[in-house]
Amino acid sequence: MAISTPPVAIIMGSRSDWPTMKHAADALDALGVAWEAKVVSAHRTPKRLYDFATGAKAAGIKIVIAGAGGAAHLPGMAASMTDLPVLGVPVESKALKGMDSLLSIVQMPGGVPVATLAIGEAGAKNAGILAAQILALSDDGLAQRLTAYRTAQTDAVAETVED
Repeated sequence: MAISTPPVAIIMGSRSDWPTMKHAADALDALGVAWEAKVVSAHRTPKRLYDFATGAKAAGIKIVIAGAGGAAHLPGMAASMTDLPVLGVPVESKALKGMDSLLSIVQMPGGVPVATLAIGEAGAKNAGILAAQILALSDDGLAQRLTAYRTAQTDAVAETVED
């Protein structure tokens, strides 16, 4: 029996990015979407990045969520080597609170798109949801789970300020 590759790969520049990127994994888990996570540094492991990005589609990956802080080259470099959708998550940095990460990811040259989400945990969570929304375009069961998720989210918002 062949082991299938999860449709979503979550990649990050270092293990220290996992506390942020775990929110993408949690969102995917909540929607029943399989994923795999890897540390792939654009600067420290360029061959690993090349091998991952150039082989991702053939391996069965459909969407890449790439998180990076600081210079944040990982999402753009991954996008330059695959025609899969890449969702970039700027990880909050100590020096500039993630603004450096955001600008490094969002300012891609024309022709090499990276869908860029918010800085930090909210961006990672939204990347997971967005990946599920893309996959749901061809998966009716997932589309139904997304509708239920959104309905539950709406229903959880209180109408009044009282406890």
